Amino acid sequence: MNILRRDFIKTAAVAGAGLAAAPSIVFSNPLKNNKLRLGLIGVGLRGEWHLANSLRRDDVEIAAVCDIDPARLEVSRNRIAQAGARKALEFGKDIYDYRNLLELKDLDAVIISTPWLWHTPMTVDAMNAGKFAGVEVSAATSMKECWDLVEAHESSGTNMMILENVNYRRDVLAVMNMVRQDVFGELLHFRCGYQHDLREVKFNNGKQPYGGGVLFGPEAMSEAQWRTRHSLKRNADLYPTHGVGPVAAYANINRGNRFLSLSSHATKSRGLHKYIVDHGGAEHPNAKLRWKLGDIVTTTINTYNGETIIVTHDTNSPRPYSLGFRVQGTNGLWEVDGNRIYVEGKSDPHRWDDANEWLKKYDHPLWKKFGDDAEGAGHGGMDFFVLNAFIESAKKNIAPPLDVYDAASWSAITPLSELSIANNGEVQDFPDFTGAKWIKRRPYNWIKDDY
Repeated sequence: MNILRRDFIKTAAVAGAGLAAAPSIVFSNPLKNNKLRLGLIGVGLRGEWHLANSLRRDDVEIAAVCDIDPARLEVSRNRIAQAGARKALEFGKDIYDYRNLLELKDLDAVIISTPWLWHTPMTVDAMNAGKFAGVEVSAATSMKECWDLVEAHESSGTNMMILENVNYRRDVLAVMNMVRQDVFGELLHFRCGYQHDLREVKFNNGKQPYGGGVLFGPEAMSEAQWRTRHSLKRNADLYPTHGVGPVAAYANINRGNRFLSLSSHATKSRGLHKYIVDHGGAEHPNAKLRWKLGDIVTTTINTYNGETIIVTHDTNSPRPYSLGFRVQGTNGLWEVDGNRIYVEGKSDPHRWDDANEWLKKYDHPLWKKFGDDAEGAGHGGMDFFVLNAFIESAKKNIAPPLDVYDAASWSAITPLSELSIANNGEVQDFPDFTGAKWIKRRPYNWIKDDY
């Protein structure tokens, strides 16, 4: 607790100067030809989606691309050429070449889609270079990194956005519409999480040429090169934002409400070891590893306004995909599993309604307006919306709907849950990353705003 308090005092000391900084310093030049000049740092599978979706827009120019894998630069080069766009500058001679990209004077914004441990350093460098930054989830892996993001924003005056695409999922935004129109009454309780069997992803996507589908590390493929090591070293909710992001928006976190504390518990670790034995044999070298991440991590969060949130992380056991959403208030509730809803006075007593008619009735204006544009954009269309929010915010040089305080608060669940689990579920306090500004910050109008 002393560490959190000390960091809070340190951050509060620089807040005044940051708030006074003129937002116009984000862009070195006005938008050229009304186009946002965008750089992409990391063009692996996720970054390639951002590239493809950006190339579909006539208000974006891909000015620069950075990746240390020459093959990924080639993929990007070919995509840009196929789109008939101007050739982008390329960076990737070493792991710090992205800093040379950030020095480009005619670059307005960057999207960062790299392994987790690079998210905060790159985002901080981008903000300090005056580039409007979009970063993939999670934005930070430690409490220090959470504060680093806030301090960089407040000292530089530059904005950043956490690119949490689930906030724009069609059912999630329809339920946001219901929440804002008081369908569920006063909110009481939420459930959410990341429940996704990633064992094949963590072991090279199950590709046989690389160690029988149980290899990870530098010689593996894609996320297995880096993501799997986190499960070996850490016992925490490693990936909270897909679930917590939408719930935080429902509950107005950092905008009239905030996270107060959490308590976390983890089961034993069995899933990854069993997967290795089943697919590589009991004598495989990786079968001797001791995995730290519990197969199921459960976190309970308390908010200032009196709601509770249960967050589940479950990526190492066999199961269908689910983010496990529940939104519950004094008038009823919605649950994503089973696609069901109950509203007192509207539903038959003690009987669930099929949620489809409700979701259709309260379909969000953003989806009504841009649903056709989102076709084929990835993840059921929600990738279009999160990129659109980022680009529109960057073009106008305004704070994005999912800002630095959201990035810090949501990402802080990882280190706080790790500390709680290590101390037998001991309650951990959330720092106030906003420096008490949450008291007066008004919620975004998710019904009328165009992002």
